[in-house]
Amino acid sequence: MSKLHIESTGHGPPLVLLHGWAMHSGIWGEILAQLARTHRVHAVDLPGHGHSAPVTPCTLDALVGSVDAALADEAHPLAVVGWSLGGLVAMRWAEARPARVNRLALVCTTPRFVAGADWPHAMTAEAIARFGDELHVAWKLTVQRFLALQMHNSEHGRAALAAMREQLWARGEPSRPALSAMLDILITTDLRHAATRIAQPALVVAGGRDTLTPAAAGRWLAAAIPGARCEEIAGAAHAPFLSHREEFFALLQDFLGSR
Repeated sequence: MSKLHIESTGHGPPLVLLHGWAMHSGIWGEILAQLARTHRVHAVDLPGHGHSAPVTPCTLDALVGSVDAALADEAHPLAVVGWSLGGLVAMRWAEARPARVNRLALVCTTPRFVAGADWPHAMTAEAIARFGDELHVAWKLTVQRFLALQMHNSEHGRAALAAMREQLWARGEPSRPALSAMLDILITTDLRHAATRIAQPALVVAGGRDTLTPAAAGRWLAAAIPGARCEEIAGAAHAPFLSHREEFFALLQDFLGSR
């Protein structure tokens, strides 16, 4: 099992933060400090990202197993915030280990990242596969282009993109095989049926200008999860916790504080 780097801070009910593809837990920035005033926050570097070693084989279930094992000493049920790729991990974790996860916040994520005949709320298979091809040619430029796509058309997007770029290499370079393997997870995973089996209360936060995981995917997800509601931040793209921090924090704190 891969050994994960987790930074834990604050006091109160346990809360786990799961980041997106090519990033690390440093991306949460000031939101982490705000949440730590009321929660014991565990900010996870997913395998192959930040200070965490890769996991082999790199599958969605292996990611879930690594995170679950790394937090085995946390005796209380966990609230989990999953952004983008982290949202897939959070959903699978909540479905597979319902006794471990008691509350779920899904941020700009989707049960399926690739469009299909019965799923229009996503990027085309060709567009997302192109990132995989380009990783083998100029991987740093590919990751930087992926960041720019996340902030496309966002209000306050320039400042948010600058914050993402500042964090990108702050913990060294991510594992290139891990980046490729996790991109494959994004391309191949379909949790639409699994979403209907998630029993925990859930908050889905969507960005109204998100082109990577469109708001329609968030609305679908909230309708599919029995105990979910969707909140859309109209001017946000893919990272509302950076571009619209106070609005995002208010939604999250209200959800985490509710019973």
